[in-house]
Amino acid sequence: MRTAVLVEPTEFELEDRPRPSPGPDDVLVAVRDVGICGSDVHYYEHGRIGDYVVEDPLVLGHESAGEVVEVGENVTDHEPGDRVALEPGVPCRRCAHCKRGDYHLCESVRFMATPPHDGAFTEYVSWPADFAYTLPESVSTAEGALCEPLSVGIHACRRGSVGTGDTVLITGAGPIGLMVLEAARAAGATDVILTDVVDEKLAFAEKRGADLAVNVAETDLDAAVAEYTDGVGADVVVEASGAEPSIKSTIDVVRRGGTVVLVGLASEAEVPIDVLELIDNEVDVHGSFRYKNTYDAAVDLLADGEADVEGIIDFQSELEDIDAAFRRAMEPTVVKGMISLDS
Repeated sequence: MRTAVLVEPTEFELEDRPRPSPGPDDVLVAVRDVGICGSDVHYYEHGRIGDYVVEDPLVLGHESAGEVVEVGENVTDHEPGDRVALEPGVPCRRCAHCKRGDYHLCESVRFMATPPHDGAFTEYVSWPADFAYTLPESVSTAEGALCEPLSVGIHACRRGSVGTGDTVLITGAGPIGLMVLEAARAAGATDVILTDVVDEKLAFAEKRGADLAVNVAETDLDAAVAEYTDGVGADVVVEASGAEPSIKSTIDVVRRGGTVVLVGLASEAEVPIDVLELIDNEVDVHGSFRYKNTYDAAVDLLADGEADVEGIIDFQSELEDIDAAFRRAMEPTVVKGMISLDS
């Protein structure tokens, strides 16, 4: 089977690898669509993300969907022909985090495209059946692949307890910020503000329903939010950029008693925050790491037309053109690239 392998930073090789066989509890999936995530681009460009270092050839890609072609002997809820989205993190199921339901915090999780675990830029993947989610006919495999970033948005909104009538501020109008927008709308938010430093992305966010788009390189965000909210501030602020100035700004634009959710990964582990302001304004601050129990909700939102993920796709490329696709994905105005396979 054709497999794109990152052998060095900025260098893919197309290999012919043996097609896997499903284990007794697995499904063998012919991969149809895989999203190019920011983490994939970071591994491609730098060969590492923090402590995760690509020391051996690695298959990238963790936003994936395809068609079941074979099932293991214990699998009863899938059959060949089913189209499925694959949740890319498989936990140990035995640790304290897993047993209390926080399986996304499992320290032994096997996560696609995170060294040393291979991802989905390949024709076939064998994966645990209970982390494969059937797609209804109305949902394409490209949409199924993007259940992954949509799940990040759903989990962030759950962490922030976004509800009916809320004003939500999202810093960063990339794929995650746009998926938080979709999830916040579905959760009942009536006003959504997005920020970025790229005008094209802000214009795109407005087309997708943002009520206010702020270029923070040109406009004082605190003043813009104060004007929009009559001096109250946002009920929930979701930081999705990882930029240090945006992280610092969250406590300036959230209302007293409001909530800040940190999603974006900063380049530095330590970012100065005014703790006295957090205490005085009784601001709740939450980290949001990946997701848990979100894929069913993501599929339902897509099936009901309550979320749009396909609209963020800028381009689709074939596996053979993966180098060029990654270079294009690095362009500042590009939101989302996809690799499509005809397995």
